[in-house]
Amino acid sequence: MFIETVSTPNPNTLKFIPGCEVLPGSTKEYTNAIQAQESPLAEKIFSIDGISGVFFSDDFITVTKTKFEWPQLKPIILGEIMDHFISGQPLLIADNVSKMDEFFDPADTETVGKIKELIETRVRPAVAHDGGDITFQGFKSGIVYLNLQGACAGCPSSTMTLKNGIENLLKHYVPEVMEVQAI
Repeated sequence: MFIETVSTPNPNTLKFIPGCEVLPGSTKEYTNAIQAQESPLAEKIFSIDGISGVFFSDDFITVTKTKFEWPQLKPIILGEIMDHFISGQPLLIADNVSKMDEFFDPADTETVGKIKELIETRVRPAVAHDGGDITFQGFKSGIVYLNLQGACAGCPSSTMTLKNGIENLLKHYVPEVMEVQAI
């Protein structure tokens, strides 16, 4: 099994591409070892000293570190990922893929539809390329609220991406949008 590793814009996060489905049709993020107990793989990765985040997507995994350098951590993480996929264990012990409830005024349904379409077709593919995910969370008083996961969460360039990229895109196509904020 060959696992490709790709750097991300976040220097503390590395993207691992195992060449097989990871979590088809969904994403899941863990920011501590207690949350990770629902996933045998996330639990093993969190047992490595210096790990602060694990993110699963359709076909990749991102891992965030707090200490040590990637040359020290990468071989251990690669071993855990390889062992997991070879073992045939499920990624999640229970189908506990949950999403936060969206919020918006029902009168804004058409506007929210346009926002979601732009996020799905233009934003998410680019963000996934960098090892993360951005999902719509809400819309209120002209402000779009987005949930940043994986390499995007805590990335030094995420504020610039939100304000200069996503906010400008949404304002251009959806005049009701005044601002974009991360949750």
